[in-house]
Amino acid sequence: QQAAAQEAAPSQSTAPPPPANPTEAESTGQQTMLADGFASSQWSCLYDLWQRESGWNVYATNPSSGAYGIPQALPGSKMASAGSNWQTSASTQIKWGLSYISSTYGTPCNAYNYDVANGGY
Repeated sequence: QQAAAQEAAPSQSTAPPPPANPTEAESTGQQTMLADGFASSQWSCLYDLWQRESGWNVYATNPSSGAYGIPQALPGSKMASAGSNWQTSASTQIKWGLSYISSTYGTPCNAYNYDVANGGY
């Protein structure tokens, strides 16, 4: 049912809106996303995507694949291209993750919709 709703509106998330009191990582994510030129309407998709993937946890590690960080990079060391502090910095992980989303999916909503449909992005 959720996938059908997303197909009808592929640029929108059907998940609930982000929390009213975001964490520091979430605030950084929203600010960076906007600074990178994404529309504010993409925020709910980015929030939902990384909530699904890592819960916005800088140290999140997938025990089976080894994917790491907020954007669940595989391998995590890919994020070194955005900064040497990739293992501990939300800002560096977010910067890398948004670059990956932009080059691979175009927008956070496209990445979110792909993630929902395929169990990963």
